[in-house]
Amino acid sequence: MKSFLFLFAFLAVISCKNSDKKSNTDISKPSSENIEVDSSDISAIATKDFREFKVLDSKYIDNSELWDVFNKDLENFTEATYNSLKPLILEKDIPSLQKAINERKLSYENLTKFYLYRIRKFDRENDLSLNSVIALNPNVIAEAKQKDIELKNRKLKHAIFGMPILLKDNIDASGMPTTAGAIALKNNTTEDAFIVSQLKDKGALILGKANLSEWAYFFCGDCPSGYSAIGGQTLNPYGRKVIDTGGSSSGSGVAVAANFCVAAIGSETAGSILSPASQNSVVGLKPTVGLLSRSGIVPISSTLDTPGPITKNVMDTAILMDALFGEDKSDSKSIWALWEDGFYTEQLKNNDLNGKRFGAFKRLMEDSLYVAAIQVLKQQGATIVEVEEEKVDLPDFIRLLNLDMKKDLPAYFSAFGNQSMSYASIDDIIAFNKEDSLEVMPYGQKLFEGISADSATDEELMAIKSTLKKNGQQFFDVPMKQHNLDGFLSINNYHAAFAAVAEYPALTVPMGYAENGAPKGLTFIGPRLQEKFLLQWAYVYEKASKMRVSPKNYN
Repeated sequence: MKSFLFLFAFLAVISCKNSDKKSNTDISKPSSENIEVDSSDISAIATKDFREFKVLDSKYIDNSELWDVFNKDLENFTEATYNSLKPLILEKDIPSLQKAINERKLSYENLTKFYLYRIRKFDRENDLSLNSVIALNPNVIAEAKQKDIELKNRKLKHAIFGMPILLKDNIDASGMPTTAGAIALKNNTTEDAFIVSQLKDKGALILGKANLSEWAYFFCGDCPSGYSAIGGQTLNPYGRKVIDTGGSSSGSGVAVAANFCVAAIGSETAGSILSPASQNSVVGLKPTVGLLSRSGIVPISSTLDTPGPITKNVMDTAILMDALFGEDKSDSKSIWALWEDGFYTEQLKNNDLNGKRFGAFKRLMEDSLYVAAIQVLKQQGATIVEVEEEKVDLPDFIRLLNLDMKKDLPAYFSAFGNQSMSYASIDDIIAFNKEDSLEVMPYGQKLFEGISADSATDEELMAIKSTLKKNGQQFFDVPMKQHNLDGFLSINNYHAAFAAVAEYPALTVPMGYAENGAPKGLTFIGPRLQEKFLLQWAYVYEKASKMRVSPKNYN
């Protein structure tokens, strides 16, 4: 079959062939060389040595300007105040935060100021900088004060009420531009995306925007994950400049890990939530495609894209899912869900794994953390069945992304983008970038050029989609039926592409740390619309294993 290069980490999925090769047992390990694979051998790789950064700090974010709007409000929020609030906030889940607020030990205003203080203290222009936040909501302190007033009047609508949330900067939100990390979109001010309206309707606070791999990591091809021209290079708090952040929701994963927010919203096409969540020792859920609206999100693929929560714990993930889901008639794949608000949180009360059967991929059994996680699940009553991976490939996967983005990005510009922008095609963005290539695209724009060069009839595109979905479902469904399985156990985003094309949900939860300190995640994968079970399973594992440890330099 025709060979091609996978040059971006979000397409991480374990190879179906050469299972005896040692190099495939630690796929999150970066390589300084490009690895050539064919369409039947999709490997999970970050192909550049991510320590060789061409650009580190943003050339487009003025730190003093960023904080001018907050300086007066933060004048009386001292280091002593900050330290006194740490025990109430750091690493706490949403119910614990709400309890502290109800007991008048904390307020939404001080919770918001605490996160702003930490972002200013750690995120940019210092020896511990992470470059995870790309923009801040200038009105967030005033909005937090209003939440305190509403709480006094008993207007609490939802557990997410008053919680400061960061959004990946490909998600539209009023009051801040939505850039996808690209200079071409630096003036893309918009209305709220559907999911942002969902959050606000339930009382959440939008704290700001998180950095990302530019254009959701489908742009340059040869750049490190976590880099964008607007936001600079996001770094991993477990090993700055040493451990990969994962992509493309890099800033979302890093900001949650470093306690810069209660939670963040990322987006995934094939691994872009699972990768940064696992790389930063947090929880990431990639839902069934269509369960959460994609309207008002800068797209790659209307076939595969989905937003999803990134949090420090499974409880918060369930709360975010309750806040986010809802039918969006403007999204062609939107799913009408009958369940009521609080559905996902309620599922966590069922925390018994007795009788549950999980497929564990034999080739992953060389990973000691994976084996240890399996033992924890067995101790909780689960049955583990070792399975071989189905020998199916994902032909024309890149072409699907090319062909979808070629039509989906102009559709976004037309329906949701700022109308002052004149872009009507990928070619328009390519031309803009060439005007100042050194500043705008230091790593080039290889993947965009691939999009421009690709074409297909509607019939060809439908055939590609049909084959990929069928193969992805076969990868899971055959062993599931053969062994009567409830779900599968993977690592990080190793099987993300198969879950993506099958349109199946996946949830990763901290599993421990490799010898070099790099976090790893245990990833649960299940059939369509089975998020409630993924949450149950992950909640049991999380409570039994307690594997997340916050990054030591950010406490």
